[in-house]
Amino acid sequence: MPIERQQKVKELLNENHSMKISELSKKLDVSEMTIHRDLKPLIDDGTAIKTFGGVTLAHGGNRNPSTVEACVFCSRTINERLTYRLILPNNQIEMACCAHCGLLRHRQLGDKVIQAICPDFFRQTTISASLAFYVLDTSIDIGCCQPQILPFEWEEHAEKFVKGFGGKVYRFSEAKEAIFQKMNGNDQCSSKHH
Repeated sequence: MPIERQQKVKELLNENHSMKISELSKKLDVSEMTIHRDLKPLIDDGTAIKTFGGVTLAHGGNRNPSTVEACVFCSRTINERLTYRLILPNNQIEMACCAHCGLLRHRQLGDKVIQAICPDFFRQTTISASLAFYVLDTSIDIGCCQPQILPFEWEEHAEKFVKGFGGKVYRFSEAKEAIFQKMNGNDQCSSKHH
């Protein structure tokens, strides 16, 4: 029965993109706790993302899961290891291929962004983008958008990375501005870089 319910949940998410736990509970005629249990494997395997009071399809709203997801900002193919996710009202999720595009899109959307998450470059854990520390102008090339910017959960990790590979550490709001200035040719921050 749980396997059948999980399949039904997947179908409902493909149709609706995102749903509240309470909606799923009513539609499938089971408790919300059962829905949470059914969702856990889908969240663990990356099929779905838990949102406040609900769940959203992880591949950004394409109705067909076999479709390759493209960056909302530059249209590159999404590399799950670098993905920056912007969570918007009504459980909408936009995905950017890397922190470079994610920060630029975040700056465009401003207060419309409820939350943003990205992977810690060092530990590959999911972190809050607004609490992260970002390294810009490093000598390492991760093969994504330029100028590249790498997110770290801990300032200490970012500082150690800079010691080894160069660059400069920025907090979230500084990083959004620095990448925007660089992309618009107003590289006023270059005097601050190592």
